[in-house]
Amino acid sequence: MKETIRNVIILVAAAVGVHVLYVQFIRPRADEVIEAARRVGQSVPREWFVILKDWEQEICIVLMIYCVIQILMKLREISKEQYLFNVDLLENVENSLEHDTLSELESLPEEVGRTHLVETLKASLRRYIITSDVQNTSDAIQTSIEALSMKLEAENSMIRYIIWAIPSIGFIGTVRGIGQALSEADKALAGDISDMTASLGIAFNSTFVALLVSIALMLLLHSLQRAQDRRLVDIQVYCEEFLLKRISQWNTLDEKSSATAG
Repeated sequence: MKETIRNVIILVAAAVGVHVLYVQFIRPRADEVIEAARRVGQSVPREWFVILKDWEQEICIVLMIYCVIQILMKLREISKEQYLFNVDLLENVENSLEHDTLSELESLPEEVGRTHLVETLKASLRRYIITSDVQNTSDAIQTSIEALSMKLEAENSMIRYIIWAIPSIGFIGTVRGIGQALSEADKALAGDISDMTASLGIAFNSTFVALLVSIALMLLLHSLQRAQDRRLVDIQVYCEEFLLKRISQWNTLDEKSSATAG
C-alpha cells in the first residue's frame, strides 16, 4: 500500500511540475514564435519548444519522468544493498547453525532483514533446519532466486507497459494532426497552406518526441534489468560460498565425529 501511494505521489508531482513548465514557459514561447512566423509569412521554425508544445508530448514527458524516477529508485536500492556481499553474515555458522544463526539473521534491522540476500539466506537455513540435507538447501536457494526473479519482473511490468504506451500516445497525436490537416484541405486548395502545415507539424512532432522518449527509457530499463540479473547471480554465489560450502564442511566433520565415536 505504501508503495502504491508513493507511486501515485510521484506521478502527480511529475504531472504538476511538467504542466507548470508548459503553462509558464513552453506554450507561451511556442505561441510567440508561431505568431511571429505567421506575421511575416514564413514557416514555423523547428525550435524545441515548438516541437514540445502539444499535450501528447506533455503526457510523454510526464510518463518519462515517472519511469526515470522509478528506475533510479530501483537502481539506488540495488546499490544500497551492495555492501552486504562484502560482509560475512554467517560467520558463526560452524558453531551454531541450526537456530542461533537463523535467530541472528531474523534479529537484523528491518532495512537489512528485508533485503533479497538476507531473505534468501533465511529461507535456505529454514529448509536446512527442517531437512538437514545439503541438496534440499541448495534447491531452496535456487527456488528463492527464481521467485525473486519473478518478483522483480512483476515490479518492472508497469515501467514496461508505460514504455510500450508512450509511442501509442505519439501515434494519437499523429492521427489528431492528420485529421486536422485534412479538415484544412479547402484552405490549402485556395492557396493558404499554413494551417495544414501546422496540423501536420502536430502529427510529426508528437511521434518524434514519443519515439525519442521510448528509446531513452528502453535503454534505462535494460540497464536496470542487467543490474537486477547481476544481483541474482551475486546472491547465488554468496549463498554457495558462505552457506552451502560451510554446511557441507560442517556435515563432513559431523559424520567423521560420528564414525570416530562409533
